[in-house]
Amino acid sequence: MSNIAGKAYAMNLITPIKWYMVWINRIIFWVGGLPYFQKKSFGGLITLSLIHYARWVIVGRSQWPRLSEEQPKEELNYGYMLFFSNFNGSWTQYVDSFSMAIPSGLNLLWYKNIGKPGSVPETPFNAYVIKNQIWTEHYYNSYPMASSNDVKSAQRVKQQVISLTENLDTISEADFMKKYNSALFELQADISQMEPTPVVSLAYEAIEKRTRIEKAIS
Repeated sequence: MSNIAGKAYAMNLITPIKWYMVWINRIIFWVGGLPYFQKKSFGGLITLSLIHYARWVIVGRSQWPRLSEEQPKEELNYGYMLFFSNFNGSWTQYVDSFSMAIPSGLNLLWYKNIGKPGSVPETPFNAYVIKNQIWTEHYYNSYPMASSNDVKSAQRVKQQVISLTENLDTISEADFMKKYNSALFELQADISQMEPTPVVSLAYEAIEKRTRIEKAIS
């Protein structure tokens, strides 16, 4: 699928906002960015290591760009909120994790968007996301087999390797081995083989199997 690259999934979500709610939503985002409210309403996001990044952009009904002065101005009835995110795992894992981690925060981020249900229960919210999601036609990932945790592990390994190469002319072989073994002990959870994401569920595996068979037959 074009919105999947290895372990990563790219999501684009466009939701309409009543024109008079655009500035209210912007104020909510500004207040939400203050340290106190950021921790209170969105602190749960820190626990979601599957997220690469998430970004919200609010565009007013008269703010859409024109390619040239000759292009007629669009007369829109709504403003729009654009949500972009890259994450590891399945679509269901991601959306459900968001609902469980920051349900009140989600209600603020999509405050009074057209058709937006509450973040809990999850089923109506999932249906809302499906309805407004825009398919990603092209998605490039430099490290498709690496999850966000794999990247963090690689950074820690890199720093340890750099540290090991320091003072090689003055350190004894015995001291180097002590330093090496200490680094190896610290990195034991970070040194692993990067492989494709495991099967999410038996139902997902069945779909994948049926897709492979259909492709082989065609």
